[in-house]
Amino acid sequence: MPRLGHTITSPCQPSLAAAAGYPPVVADATRRGADPVPVASLQMIDLHTHSTVSDGSDPPARIPELAAEAGCSAVALTDHDSLAGIAPARLRAGELGITLVPGCEVSCLPVGSGGLHVLIYFVDDAGSELGVELGRLRVDRRERNLALAERLADLGMPITYDQVVAAAGGEEGVGRPHFAEVLVAVGAADSIDDAFERYLANGRPGYVPKGRLDGAEVARLARASGGVAVLAHPYSTGLVGAELAQLVGRLAGAGFGGLEAMYGRYSPRQRQELGNLARRFDLVVTGGSDHHGLSKPDLTVGTGRGDLKVPDSVLARLEERRPGA
Repeated sequence: MPRLGHTITSPCQPSLAAAAGYPPVVADATRRGADPVPVASLQMIDLHTHSTVSDGSDPPARIPELAAEAGCSAVALTDHDSLAGIAPARLRAGELGITLVPGCEVSCLPVGSGGLHVLIYFVDDAGSELGVELGRLRVDRRERNLALAERLADLGMPITYDQVVAAAGGEEGVGRPHFAEVLVAVGAADSIDDAFERYLANGRPGYVPKGRLDGAEVARLARASGGVAVLAHPYSTGLVGAELAQLVGRLAGAGFGGLEAMYGRYSPRQRQELGNLARRFDLVVTGGSDHHGLSKPDLTVGTGRGDLKVPDSVLARLEERRPGA
């Protein structure tokens, strides 16, 4: 296993088009006439992906494969409330010669109209303080999911919890995207996004809260377990301007090490604004695609919507924020 943060040459080489300044692409050699697949530049990384362990559609071992295909030198697996996918993902990453960054994503108590999500890196021990708390959170998640199924039934939605579990491929990884998938399947919503906008998002009639930790407690658990906490997709909090800056300042003071400014769905202007905010509070500017597979088909490992470029130097800077580094 390569040392985290060590620069590793990607198995994908730059094209002549990339050298000339055009967006690099790579074609699947097994399919004649196939559409080109966007690739990240050499020494680019992706620090935000999900697998079937939570609400993604790709198994853990597939995540490093997608990262290698995109030309990434490192990828983080950050499933919700779980470290269970780290071992198979790490094994496959080692076979491909890229770095697997262990991680997870934790939902916290809301701070605005949206939700507060925290990415934690460099923790893979289920027996750590964080790992033990993740076990409790998974119990909370199951209770929330059962309550959500009941709430949707009360709203007259023709779905059952068993249908949602089947869509997720098992109860362990059930999340709101699977409820959205079933709502689409039964004709109650036009798309995954529509299901969230109508029923599942914060403030909608089907919403059931899950988070019970605040950001400061998650940062403490991360540091106690040898990890680094990073604020994920900050605009999902529903805060902007001075209110968002106040939140970031509080989280920085609570021990956060980074802020995800280079997020898959953010515009260049949003990324720049968040980058400036991170630097204002001495946080590492991080980034990732938030790849989920089928539930977020516009977000691809390594490249997001095609313009994501997270340099591998970010990983080295995050490592410097680890306790005792």
